[in-house]
Amino acid sequence: MKKLFLIIGAPGSGKTTDAQLIAKNNEQITHYSTGDMLRAEVASGSKRGKEIESYISRGAIVPIEIVIETIVGAIKKAPTDYIIIDGYPRSVEQMVELDKYLQDTPDLKLTNVIEVEVSEETAKQRVLGRSRGADDNNEVFYNRMKIYNEPLQQIRDFYNEKNLLKVISGEGTIEEIVSEMESFIKARM
Repeated sequence: MKKLFLIIGAPGSGKTTDAQLIAKNNEQITHYSTGDMLRAEVASGSKRGKEIESYISRGAIVPIEIVIETIVGAIKKAPTDYIIIDGYPRSVEQMVELDKYLQDTPDLKLTNVIEVEVSEETAKQRVLGRSRGADDNNEVFYNRMKIYNEPLQQIRDFYNEKNLLKVISGEGTIEEIVSEMESFIKARM
């Protein structure tokens, strides 16, 4: 049985970096970043990539069908039994669709959802400081924060009710955050 860990957090919370380091330290864990998978599709120049770019460039959510296809494809191809996906779910609709998929897939279990919590100020400093692409500017940042925050309480409530949510502060050093998250994940493997 494959075990899935989801990591959510505001733009700039460090969720992708944290997950990358955990996977690098543990060869039995495969990590996928929803954002990186979508950006890679954009970079490929494909028709689907151009469609994805039209959403990402304005900080909007990529349509559910595209994201679910991307995530399900990654899970199926994962070479390990432990999978971390960061940046998902970003909406109640995405959460519900994944939950339906998991109910129909007995050999895959959602083990935990980890929220990396940071202040808006910390998130803004990190995002605008990294300048990774055209989507790293003030206007897009605030739009992404709004999109992240709108469904957040419903997502928290849903996973809290299932006793799956773990909140970790993203305000410390990378080493502190990774250490706490890695210990938590390893205890559930």
